[in-house]
Amino acid sequence: MTIQTIDPALFRQAMASFASGVTVVTTTDEDGRMVGFTASAFSSLSMDPPLVLVCPSRTSATYPHLVRGERFAIHILAAGQQDVAMAFASKGADKVAALAFSVSDLGNPILPGATAVIECRLWKDYDGGDHLIVVGEVQRIDQQDGAVLLYHRGKMSDHGAEVVA
Repeated sequence: MTIQTIDPALFRQAMASFASGVTVVTTTDEDGRMVGFTASAFSSLSMDPPLVLVCPSRTSATYPHLVRGERFAIHILAAGQQDVAMAFASKGADKVAALAFSVSDLGNPILPGATAVIECRLWKDYDGGDHLIVVGEVQRIDQQDGAVLLYHRGKMSDHGAEVVA
């Protein structure tokens, strides 16, 4: 069997065919300021114990703070929160300084308006090539009904929630 060399552009294009939700992961730095990143690489992992995974880039400035603090919040963004996703996707120390947030009882920065917020304790982290695989043990969930933000083929779009009778 011959192993095919995969063209990175082709791989990116194929992965872009898979629609995913848009999440923002937040934690705090050593000075208590909110830091975070936008991630579409997010998934549930286990029901017992309740585990989720999220995959930051190896170059993420947030990753060292997440590991140091051993806690973080994953926000599943609601429809209309493209500006929040873009703020956290940008680079720079002050990229989110103007955003409003509160601090939960668990010490995580919480953004308003998300469809769901999943607060985690760092369970384990692993190497994942040019990304890292962060596994969080779910400590608290807060969720709201409503439409969500999706990422597909390089674009974000709102997806309405279906009403089940």
